[in-house]
Amino acid sequence: MNNENMIIIGAGAAGLCAAIVSARVGKRVVLLEQNNKIGKKILVSGNGKCNIDNKYINTNRFHSQDPDFIEEVLNGYDFEVVEKFFTSIGLELVEGKEGKMFPMSLQASSVVELLEYEAKRVGVQIICDCAVTSIDKSADTFTVETTQGTKTSTKLLLASGSPAAPQLGGSNSGYAFATKMGHTLIPRHPSLVQLCSEESWVKSASGVKVAGLAKLYANGEYITEKKGDLLFANYGISGLAILDLSREVSTRLANFDYCELNLDLMPELSKEKLTNLLLKRIKEGSEKPLNLWLQGVINKKLIAIIVEQSRCKAKTEKELNRKEINKIVHAIKNLKLSINDTKGFLGAEVATGGINTTEVNPQTMESKLVPNLFFAGEILDVDGDRGGFNFHFAWVTGIRVNKPLH
Repeated sequence: MNNENMIIIGAGAAGLCAAIVSARVGKRVVLLEQNNKIGKKILVSGNGKCNIDNKYINTNRFHSQDPDFIEEVLNGYDFEVVEKFFTSIGLELVEGKEGKMFPMSLQASSVVELLEYEAKRVGVQIICDCAVTSIDKSADTFTVETTQGTKTSTKLLLASGSPAAPQLGGSNSGYAFATKMGHTLIPRHPSLVQLCSEESWVKSASGVKVAGLAKLYANGEYITEKKGDLLFANYGISGLAILDLSREVSTRLANFDYCELNLDLMPELSKEKLTNLLLKRIKEGSEKPLNLWLQGVINKKLIAIIVEQSRCKAKTEKELNRKEINKIVHAIKNLKLSINDTKGFLGAEVATGGINTTEVNPQTMESKLVPNLFFAGEILDVDGDRGGFNFHFAWVTGIRVNKPLH
């Protein structure tokens, strides 16, 4: 047993993992959590199934102002390292789509309960309903004032997350303590978040879900595109493709750029194929109203919007010709939606930005400015794509706090 003791602030993925690994190497660990229970974000992830990691870890699935830091942190710490950690606490994993890894039970609660059991088994003291009010460092001791009294330690780990999902305990508290101790912050914006639009038509399309392709334009310039579900809502648009685009949108909106989405509602059909399909459907002399005719191929809630954006002049099937069909096809494959906001941190799964990683040792997660101060997880300026990548970064930084590579 060594004489080091460590206080960890935040019992999320990074904090729990770090607590277990630290206690296993002999440190006396106290884990402080402001919520009334641990692992709240873990419990809701993957719709309660917990998308715990991704089998195919690649540095290009992570974002930071300091990409070299990501390279160094992940070097030698791929999915197998995390899988080994979970096997050691008695959790088996199974693979889903796109390399997403889940607990075999498909229950997020089993992840939290096994982490909690292991933490207590190795001697971690977990204190819930314990908010930190101030942190001071003098000589070799951190003094942490909390709503449950004063705690002291020789080592301190900030794993307090980001402002994303405040309803689950997301907050800025860790940043405040870190900046007070001399660290700098990269601006934080919501990511993996729904997008808002002021256009009135989205309300009439609310509830419609299509497998589509969303292209993002900022100030008229093409930025990027993502394929996947598009889900229209009263406030704007959501769905997997939108969540995947949202990091870029968030950053652009913070810059006051004009953001517009170009939505392809039928990406599986080329322009030519869709044009030919529609031309073949025209029955000569048919009085069928255009709106009803289009219900044969597209969700009726979207028809009025498509017709309006296409500026199609035909009112009935018999008035359709190649020119009018081309207009309709163009609207189906290029539906325009301006974006004026996101659903903010309340709707976000993660946040961009955080503690400037140039001030942190990627081997050990120790601060380069304050000896024996460590960081893990989302508090750092690293955010990952959807699909288990954010969890991977949390587990790896938690493990690294005590297992530097030599």
